[in-house]
Amino acid sequence: MKMSNLAIIPARSGSKGVKDKNIKLLEGKPLLSYTIQAAIKSGIFDEIMLSTDSTEYADIAIKYGASVPFYRSEETSLDSASSWDVVKEVLKGYKSMGKIFNTFTLLQPTSPLRNDRDIRDAYNIFKKNDAIGVVSVCEMEHSPLWSNTLKDDNSLCGFLENKFNVQRQKIDVFYRINGAIYMADVKEFLKDTNLYRENCYAYKMPIERSIDIDTELDFKIAQVIMSWQKGIYEKI
Repeated sequence: MKMSNLAIIPARSGSKGVKDKNIKLLEGKPLLSYTIQAAIKSGIFDEIMLSTDSTEYADIAIKYGASVPFYRSEETSLDSASSWDVVKEVLKGYKSMGKIFNTFTLLQPTSPLRNDRDIRDAYNIFKKNDAIGVVSVCEMEHSPLWSNTLKDDNSLCGFLENKFNVQRQKIDVFYRINGAIYMADVKEFLKDTNLYRENCYAYKMPIERSIDIDTELDFKIAQVIMSWQKGIYEKI
């Protein structure tokens, strides 16, 4: 039986780090448009919705092909609200409309370099493993084994333990959550929101598509990568 899949794109108005970052223009288009278009192009979703508290954001989302069947409540518009609070509210809202989904995928608009292939590949992992959840990760730029806290006097005594003082090539590869894709079975999620348990899997993404925009510097990096990718594609 075909699964019914919902894409949730959370985009609260305002931002403390970058003003209105979710609609800030990146290479001439609002930031959130990249995620909407990737979700549409992936071809796996029955519904692609923007969860927002802003009519301006809603109008932009609808222009690019997403739906906004309802707005966020005051509670989920607060800084203290978690992404899972938003997801639960969205699922409840659709249920009240008579729409039930088998899966949801949370696609944060701050990951504009995540593409349609990433979404499809994550979904294939989900189906292949009959998974409860799939979360995107990327290789860490630097191993955490080279990190430590500093004492008040900035002494490096004991900063690296001797057992970690090995060649870089011999250190295990570490991965981090990159914030681009959170995919889950709805029924299992509503029982337990933990996506880091048995029958949950990682989808590995390259570092260059794992930018999570939170600062002006992140924006600059994303712009550089997009320009670089555009140059490569134009030469093909």
